[in-house]
Amino acid sequence: MRKIIEQCPTCGQAGLVVSEVTCDACGTEVHSRYRPCPFCALNEDEQTFLLLFVRSRGNLKEVEKTLGVSYPTVRAKLDEIIERLASPAPAAAPPSAASRMAVLAQVQSGQLSAADALAWFQQGVS
Repeated sequence: MRKIIEQCPTCGQAGLVVSEVTCDACGTEVHSRYRPCPFCALNEDEQTFLLLFVRSRGNLKEVEKTLGVSYPTVRAKLDEIIERLASPAPAAAPPSAASRMAVLAQVQSGQLSAADALAWFQQGVS
C-alpha cells in the first residue's frame, strides 16, 4: 500500500486532506475529513530509522552498530525526527464554498447524515 501523498500533485501545496476511507472486507465507505498521523509526515528513511530505534528498544549504541554510523550521527538523526514530530502540522485551509455546497447537497439527497455533515464542518473549522 502506498504512503498518503502530502502535497497536491497539481499545485504542489501542502495541506491535502484525506476525505474517504474504505473497508477492504465489506466495501463500506466513510466520507469525512481526516488528518494523517504525525508519523505519516516522515519520509521513508525517517520511518525506517524510527522502526529500527523502536526494535532496538531505544538503544542508540545498537542503532549505531546496525547502521554503521557514529553515535553523534544517530543522535542527530533522532533529534531531527523529534523536531519534525514536535512541529505543529500546518493548518488546513478552510473548505471552499463549493465543497460546503456539495456536502449540503449530499445531506439533502440523503447520501450523508446531518450528523456526519456537522462533523465535517466542525473538522474543517478546527
